[in-house]
Amino acid sequence: MFFCFVYVVTVLGNCFIMFIIYMDNSLHTPKYVAVFNLAVVDLCGNTALIPKLIDTFVFNSQYIRYEACLANMFFVHFFSFNQSLTLVVLAYDRFVAICFPLNYNIIITNTVMLVIVTVVWILTVILLIIAIVLITRLSFCKTTVINSYFCDHGPVYRMACNDNSSNNFIAILCTVLYFIAPLVVIALSYMFIIFALLKIASKDGRLKAMKTCTSHLILVAVFYLPICATYLAAFTGTIHPNARIINTSLATVIPPMLNPIIYTLKTEEIMEAIKKLFKRNQILSHTRHR
Repeated sequence: MFFCFVYVVTVLGNCFIMFIIYMDNSLHTPKYVAVFNLAVVDLCGNTALIPKLIDTFVFNSQYIRYEACLANMFFVHFFSFNQSLTLVVLAYDRFVAICFPLNYNIIITNTVMLVIVTVVWILTVILLIIAIVLITRLSFCKTTVINSYFCDHGPVYRMACNDNSSNNFIAILCTVLYFIAPLVVIALSYMFIIFALLKIASKDGRLKAMKTCTSHLILVAVFYLPICATYLAAFTGTIHPNARIINTSLATVIPPMLNPIIYTLKTEEIMEAIKKLFKRNQILSHTRHR
């Protein structure tokens, strides 16, 4: 029932964010192109993962066809990787907005943001297609029990009897490109943002600029901290494999549920758009009653 609740809130929350951004012209900006993309990725990511989690944990279904396993691997990783890179794109948006405010509208336009998002999707598709093709050349003669909550790339290729060095290389590359590098880029972005904020003479000006980053910082913490903690515990050998699977599954499905809630509560533009839409509906309803 918990996963059902998470999925329902994910669908409602992310559809609501997409609806608000679509309906309000003032939100048709580069930042909200990235936020809209994050909502799409969050919605699709949990759609790819949660039904299988419910099937596994609630109905105790332990089997999946080989082709379905490969499809599950592709889509879960695709949307998870895109979540990570979208947080980097949002960090870049905040970096330019605060460090180069006068040139923001020249450097980042809606078209530029759409191109960035499109390139991220295409590169992720290409890398994952390579990863899936390399999986298909493996032979599984020892076991077919995957030690994960979905058809995870790592646990699957490690079951192979033949050489899996190329698969290991792709796994390391994905970890660097979609986990380590994004964390480094986000950290560097905020380091430059802090330096830029320190140059602002007014305390109110610093606080106002920092408030525009609050929601993004919370999203980064919600996405990366649970994963870092779980894998750190796994590497130090202080966590049971089953506990790791449960913790990682929760760390994967909870952020897409929380992201629209965080953006709604912590972003003034979204709150203003909601108020405007509510007032517009009230005016329309009063007009009809007359």
